[in-house]
Amino acid sequence: MPSPRQKLTAPPRLPKNGMRITPLGGLGEVGRNMTVFEHAGKLMIVDCGVLFPEEHQPGIDVILPDFTSIRDRLDDIECIVLTHGHEDHIGGVPYLLKERADIPLIGSELTLAFITAKLKEHRITPKTIQVEADQKHRAGVFDLEFVAVNHSIPDSLAVAIRTKAGTVLHTGDFKMDQFPLDGRITDLRAFARLGEQGVDLFLTDSTNAEVPGFTMSERDLNPAIDQVFMTSPRRVIVSSFASHVHRIQQVLDAAHAAGRKVAFVGRSMVRNMKIASDLEYLDIPKGLVVDFRKIQSMPDHKVTLICTGSQGEPMAALARMANGDHQIQVGEGDTVLMASSLIPGNENAIYGIINKLTDLGANIVHKGNAKVHVSGHASAGELVYCYNIVRPKNVMPVHGESKHLHANAELARRTGVPEKNIVVAQDGVTVDLIAGQAKISGKVEAGLVYVDGQTIGAATEDTLAERRMLSGGGVVTVVALIDPKTYKPVEPVEFLTKGFVHDKRTFEGAQSQVEKALARAKTDKIEDIADIEEIIVDTVSSYLRRTYRREPAVMAVVVDA
Repeated sequence: MPSPRQKLTAPPRLPKNGMRITPLGGLGEVGRNMTVFEHAGKLMIVDCGVLFPEEHQPGIDVILPDFTSIRDRLDDIECIVLTHGHEDHIGGVPYLLKERADIPLIGSELTLAFITAKLKEHRITPKTIQVEADQKHRAGVFDLEFVAVNHSIPDSLAVAIRTKAGTVLHTGDFKMDQFPLDGRITDLRAFARLGEQGVDLFLTDSTNAEVPGFTMSERDLNPAIDQVFMTSPRRVIVSSFASHVHRIQQVLDAAHAAGRKVAFVGRSMVRNMKIASDLEYLDIPKGLVVDFRKIQSMPDHKVTLICTGSQGEPMAALARMANGDHQIQVGEGDTVLMASSLIPGNENAIYGIINKLTDLGANIVHKGNAKVHVSGHASAGELVYCYNIVRPKNVMPVHGESKHLHANAELARRTGVPEKNIVVAQDGVTVDLIAGQAKISGKVEAGLVYVDGQTIGAATEDTLAERRMLSGGGVVTVVALIDPKTYKPVEPVEFLTKGFVHDKRTFEGAQSQVEKALARAKTDKIEDIADIEEIIVDTVSSYLRRTYRREPAVMAVVVDA
């Protein structure tokens, strides 16, 4: 693999019998999963998800993969294969279909139902092709075979991709739970059969590669979840991903056993659970789920509320409850069950919500203090097991931060995969499979694309830097009314502030600094108002940083008297 410091350039033309694999998201991060496969002039995409923003990305709703490298080749895309229905794998689909609406979506029943409902909100009617485990499908130059895998959502699939360049096996997100709630285990016999036929490149889920052993079974959570429902004196408020069908089934079962009624809270939660129930992926006892308005009049000890917000998202129901601006008012004796894992980068937001809910008198039950969540991803023991039965020629770890990718690569090496056949890539790095050998061939653009309300891609790192500056130091606006002939202020320069703490003397030194800067601008014959304003901004920023060690956002308005 190349040195981290090696500068990669645009890849060369792909040879006729080669296959190019380009991850546009999901490598070096947990989320935004998207991988492009190219062969014989055609493209196929596996997953198109979103990444949720962290604290240092204020005002951003979600983060998309960068479509720049495929934008002029949209007509070459044969299909988008969706491995399962979590947002980090399907959330970006509406934005790609806005660029070409008729790209076929291939996936299992539940996955297609989730994405179709999401696309309806974007006023897009997709072309869908439903597949099942063990089924084969031809998509142009790509021969696809689908394999059942177990994950934290039903109907998840791995996909084997066959071309003249060889066979690639992409696991999607998976684990090897031997006692899954729905009885659908990862099909290791199919993995072994594909291995016997020859897997030229194995793309494997890396999220839990650092965790030794095997991931705990979902069923092992039942006692802890049951205990919460049996012992909570008032309401039980459960936060979960709106697509985490398995966990919500456990919550429904526990609520039913404890004689509690359940209401779903939040549009995405209500929508997804109705879909899962209608398709019989969710077994809801008759009369258990009631309308939110009805449940509000019931005794607290008979109430369960299931909402979104397990990752601290500021607009989700749980965060709004913690901030006191939701119609559900959390109080003394309520129990909040956080039934999802911590996505890296969201820790501070989640802990902040836990503290606020605790201050309101709630008892918080989460993965850190009770056995109420188990990961949906294979741990090191499971990954090693898969390497040993698949025996791939080449390995490319996917889905995870850099430390996860490298840990996964080390597992492959320890099972006998030669070092030269293990490719640790990052978003945008192109990997070519040619004559049975996978090698890094170059790099394409694959930056973070921010969705800010209805605006896509307009927010940049500079935008976020300005927002962080505003939130950290406030804003100072300098208003200068000047004589256009002399550049001298005709009245004292005015300093207007928002969120910047100051007293009467704070800007005394800045006044004279601005006057000197204007004099220099006159001497240098600078006539453009925008240039003069920029000089004032630099002058005041420098003064405040030097004198008070503070860095507010500074703006300037120059007006000719």
